[in-house]
Amino acid sequence: MKTLTTLAAAAALASATQAHAEFQLGDRYVDNDGDLIADIPTDPAELLDPDTLIFAYTPVEDPAVYAEVWQGFLDHMSEVTGKNVQFFPVQSNAAQIEAMRAGRLHIAGFNTGSNPLAVACAGFRPFAMMAAEDGSFGYEMEIITYPGSGIESVEDLKGQSLAFTSETSNSGFKAPSAILKAEFGLEAGTDFEAAFSGAHDSSILGVANKDYIAASIANSVKSRMLDREVVTEDQLVTVYTSQTFPTTGYGTVYNLTPELQENIREAFFSFDWDGTALAEEFGRNGEDQFIEISFKDDWSVIRTIDEANGVVYECN
Repeated sequence: MKTLTTLAAAAALASATQAHAEFQLGDRYVDNDGDLIADIPTDPAELLDPDTLIFAYTPVEDPAVYAEVWQGFLDHMSEVTGKNVQFFPVQSNAAQIEAMRAGRLHIAGFNTGSNPLAVACAGFRPFAMMAAEDGSFGYEMEIITYPGSGIESVEDLKGQSLAFTSETSNSGFKAPSAILKAEFGLEAGTDFEAAFSGAHDSSILGVANKDYIAASIANSVKSRMLDREVVTEDQLVTVYTSQTFPTTGYGTVYNLTPELQENIREAFFSFDWDGTALAEEFGRNGEDQFIEISFKDDWSVIRTIDEANGVVYECN
């Protein structure tokens, strides 16, 4: 059985809670144009123009899998920018955000849930997202279990355990926490026990191997694992499917020179996907191009979910 929630339901999450989290940038950034992302500094002394650009992809699965997947794209970026481009395997969303905040990471794909925190606290300027040929994009949060678990609906989670991934993940924690509370009256620690696997692939494997009775995951990761035959369809049962959320957002740190930022954008939008490792990997989800996105508009529903969860964008 699949249950669908709508944008209207997501909006209702915010109004139903007394904990509010108004989005704002950290103190070190300014936003004079009102687009909710950090402005590029006007003082040349504050700008960076490194010889080597560091790129990191969100750690939704084993980072080692993606070093080779991204290499062709990074070679293309090197040609467009005239810079060396190096893949940086990060082990957690928190480590990725801290690396950009500290100036050690210049270009990144941040996952859906950590995007707002990266924008607020690390000066991340997202501008691109993967999409299908027709321009459609996104993924859904699913709550999965295994056949014969006794969980046939969301209500059956009461008194059981649910595996999350990490607190910065949208589908792995934020969205299910808000939706379970608002739509089903279920709260972690009160109505069910929460576990944290650390990653979507770990949660999916944990359910498939019956280590977890249920988990909330991104179905885009599940699709790639099914395609690679890491798990099989008969090992998993979906009991809830959410609305479609924006997927990984790609962009730069705010203080690269304007010319370099423009060249990096060009590298994303001029990349030829045909026959590449990137197309082979992400084509499993029907994605075969980069499209331009707006953090202010496309991540509005994610900021609403953060608001419902009482998330505070504190930058230490």
